[in-house]
Amino acid sequence: MGAVPTMVVEIHVPLLPTPNLADGAYPFPWIEEVEEFLADLEDQGEVEVFDDGEEDEEAYVFFITGAGEDRLLAAASRVATLPGVPAGTFAVVSNDEAEEFGLGQRVTLPLLAA
Repeated sequence: MGAVPTMVVEIHVPLLPTPNLADGAYPFPWIEEVEEFLADLEDQGEVEVFDDGEEDEEAYVFFITGAGEDRLLAAASRVATLPGVPAGTFAVVSNDEAEEFGLGQRVTLPLLAA
């Protein structure tokens, strides 16, 4: 028997440029802000950044692991509400053996508070 797959939550953010940027400014400043936010969560021991984010079709995908599904989705939900992050962000609950992005359970973000 092989190892149990590691749960990974993919955070899919629509690759939309930030409105009203200065000419010549990088159109996606929120990518760095999300990376910094996730690095801070990792430093606090809440989640682990599984891999570098990457562009996939019309989204930028971030990957987190290292916690239970509830905690990972809560972190993803916080990403979706960061200033400047485009609307339409969603998560996919997947694992490290998935052959491509977006194959798991899709979860709309931000999560509604219970």
